Amino acid sequence: MPQEYEEFIRNIKMLTGIDLALYKEGQMKRRLTSLYEKRGYHSFREYYKDMQTNPGVLNEFLDRMTINVSEFYRNAKRWEVLERKILPRLLESKKKLKIWSAACSTGEEPYTIAMILSNLVPLSQIEILATDLDENVLARAKLGMYPERSLNEVPEEIKRKYFEKKADYYRVDDEIKRRVTFKKQNLLADRFDEGFDLIVCRNVLIYFTEEAKNLLYEKFSVSLKSGGVFFVGSTEQIFTPGNYQFETIDTFFYKKKEIL
Repeated sequence: MPQEYEEFIRNIKMLTGIDLALYKEGQMKRRLTSLYEKRGYHSFREYYKDMQTNPGVLNEFLDRMTINVSEFYRNAKRWEVLERKILPRLLESKKKLKIWSAACSTGEEPYTIAMILSNLVPLSQIEILATDLDENVLARAKLGMYPERSLNEVPEEIKRKYFEKKADYYRVDDEIKRRVTFKKQNLLADRFDEGFDLIVCRNVLIYFTEEAKNLLYEKFSVSLKSGGVFFVGSTEQIFTPGNYQFETIDTFFYKKKEIL
């Protein structure tokens, strides 16, 4: 099995550009074994062979390994801090912020950022880059249709203003959708743009090895402008922020130290 999984890792990297070796092996292997057994495969080799010719199998694999669990205003108290404390401070020096939602999944996060920011500046001043590895979830994000459970924490006034109910789903307002540009990106392999005022990357880093996390913290730090803010998930506290030129400014918010 170890040799077969190593072969699977190499094949997946060639096929998709995804390096499974950078994920926690035990966790990833259990998740994928459960997936292929449920589909009637008996080995990683058999699973990969079908993946090459069956787009449905490949898309299901991408869905499972990119851990697409998201909702609007997830951990609402943290978004309150963003709206009341972090964004007003960033807007003191410039009125149009450069913002990136990294590993954005099905789009709830970047749309949440746009909705929150719309309380502080005109929609015309909002531009958000949103990236993810999985083209499947990016297509769903661009569609902007969500089940009711995704809106559990959305304030009622925001729900009325920016969502339209369609049968069992809610559709995001086109004005909000136009504020977000979606793009495919592999965080570990691809280079990052620079000069961001705010980078949001939540509930993703916990799935990476310590080595991969260190690499990403360094890349995110370089990508932020001096004084820019990095916002992480509620289980992703950075214990040595100074190693990456960060300083803690609130729980799960880190500012890149300003160079004097």
